[in-house]
Amino acid sequence: MPASTRDNPQKGRPVYIVDGSRSPFLKARSGPGPFKAADLAVAAARPLLLRQPFEPEAIDEVITGCITPAPDEVNIARLIALRLGLGHRVPAWTVQRNCASGMQAVDSAWRNIRHGYADLVLAGGVESMSHAPVLFGEKMVRWLALWQGARSFKQRAAALGKFRPALLAPVIGLLKGLTDPTVGLSMGQTAENLATRFGISREEMDVYAVESHKRLARAQESGFLEEIEAIYDVEGKCYENDDGVRADSSVEALAKLKPVFDRNFGNITAGNSAQITDGTAWLVLASETALKKYKLPVVAEIVDSQWAALSPAEMGLGPVHAVVPMLARHRLGPDKIDYWELNEAFAAQVLACVRAFRDPEYCKQEFGLRKAFGEVPHERLNIDGGGISLGHPVGASGARIVLHLARVLARQKARRGVATICIGGGQGGAMLIENAAG
Repeated sequence: MPASTRDNPQKGRPVYIVDGSRSPFLKARSGPGPFKAADLAVAAARPLLLRQPFEPEAIDEVITGCITPAPDEVNIARLIALRLGLGHRVPAWTVQRNCASGMQAVDSAWRNIRHGYADLVLAGGVESMSHAPVLFGEKMVRWLALWQGARSFKQRAAALGKFRPALLAPVIGLLKGLTDPTVGLSMGQTAENLATRFGISREEMDVYAVESHKRLARAQESGFLEEIEAIYDVEGKCYENDDGVRADSSVEALAKLKPVFDRNFGNITAGNSAQITDGTAWLVLASETALKKYKLPVVAEIVDSQWAALSPAEMGLGPVHAVVPMLARHRLGPDKIDYWELNEAFAAQVLACVRAFRDPEYCKQEFGLRKAFGEVPHERLNIDGGGISLGHPVGASGARIVLHLARVLARQKARRGVATICIGGGQGGAMLIENAAG
């Protein structure tokens, strides 16, 4: 078993990642995509379970992160578990922590195994953002209730007299979900706040975005994304790769795009932001007892996790607030972390986190440190691209970055990694993992 470097007051059993898979991340284009959320989840999880040495019924529970399941996918985790053939006796539950829902699912599984409530858990996340609902506004709902309650011809005529075409104006669920109701800012506007605070230029954002695409293209060409399972739609079309990558992206091309969130003074565009995407990611987590019983391999150990909160207006700095206390608990600085996965919601947000880590004043003000936390090297950060190039299906991304980080550590024969993500509403999440062979 891997030797963990830990000084953690949260004592418990070690928890291991033994396998994982994900779907290709498919960019939302015109209209709903080919897969609803449950379809995506089942398609990627089925081959993962088929290659395991244990029967599906051996899984103690299924935990799934998802923000916008369809109306017929309520408690989507249970629906997925039943469709996977895990049987009626395997409980399943759905978690929601905005952009970190997939990481929350993994964290919940980690804690249940750690404290002896489970030995084998299937945990992950899924989102079909292209299927986000289009709704009626409250006035239209009230009119429909009036019409439904009308019994006589006179009542129906009166209801019809109150109908106005403006009542049919749609409410776009996705836009509502990507806007913080407490501060009235979209996620993109909160990223503009960070760009202003840390003096991040449009060119820096575009340079980072181009590099994300080039890194993902290089990873695809090199076969570094082995966690992806090919999936098929109802017409038999096969999807094998993340389809949002633009290998020919350039700073010159991105410079032509107009700002989206602050049209007059902003710098954040569709080109330096995460893509709206459909996707799913899964991990199989196991205790030492399960490892021995089923002779399971170990990919990595989950050593610790941390959740933090901050102002919703600067939600993109959530990773900094989660990582600093987590690593302090283990007396580790950034120089002791071999690779990082910091979810790319926006190029400005990633760059702001990197600057906050190395800003002495920010670290003193927010964490009481006597000096800057330290440098997160660009060459060890998101080495195979991230949300800007492959997309950010919000319920799945937190699980994807943990899974991919485990693969990166194994591939690079490195010891430690941190996966971290910002969360709409002003939160951050982080996980510290170690290579099984490290």
